[in-house]
Amino acid sequence: MKKFSLLFLIIISALSLKAQDSYNFSKYGLGFFASYNKPYADLKEANRGKTYNITGYYNLSPYMPIGLEFQTGELSGGSIITDANRRQYDNKYKAFILHGDLGLGEVLDYEGDFFMKIVKDFYVGTGVGLISNNMAFIQRTNLDPNDGYPIGTYTFPGKNSSLNLLVPIRFGYEFKIYNGYDEPFIGINIGYIHNLTWGEGLDGYIDPPSHFKNNSQDQYSQIVVGIKFNFGAASSYTKQIN
Repeated sequence: MKKFSLLFLIIISALSLKAQDSYNFSKYGLGFFASYNKPYADLKEANRGKTYNITGYYNLSPYMPIGLEFQTGELSGGSIITDANRRQYDNKYKAFILHGDLGLGEVLDYEGDFFMKIVKDFYVGTGVGLISNNMAFIQRTNLDPNDGYPIGTYTFPGKNSSLNLLVPIRFGYEFKIYNGYDEPFIGINIGYIHNLTWGEGLDGYIDPPSHFKNNSQDQYSQIVVGIKFNFGAASSYTKQIN
């Protein structure tokens, strides 16, 4: 009887430890992402470009990561052939962004509900950062007679390099991959980000209202895919993650 009782206690303890492990997550993460971007600036024509970034994370919970992101890419638009004013730009930019995300799993009661377990990994987020614009190419002077200016004598106002405030609006889904302890150690991310900037730096042109219609600030969008690796000391969570 004593042997049976001892065996029973060992099994209960093992199950208890396993349940505790399944509530654990790593505090830190490192993500690598790539995206197609599209600028929305002063020029009507916009080209698709590529953006790459690396992000370091501090995980407040499995569904609340805070990320510090370094981003680099190319934004371009216009055309010296087809643009109405024959303007064109190519911005090789860099950005640093601090952002946070909120996964639905943080606020949903998903335990025992198959549909909610799928929905829980959708997230929304925002943040703040700085974008450094650098024009690798820009058509700064007029290629057509402009208001009586001979070709090449009118300079379109603007800056070839600038620094602007940036605010991202983030939406996405993370496919979590679990290790043997049911801890999410890899995340596959698919998302959409819309970046609002304050200033006229994305395309390098500061259009005078008397010549050009400009009713909104410069911005650009991203369709993002990437992978995140979680690591570091484990921390406990109030709900079973997997």
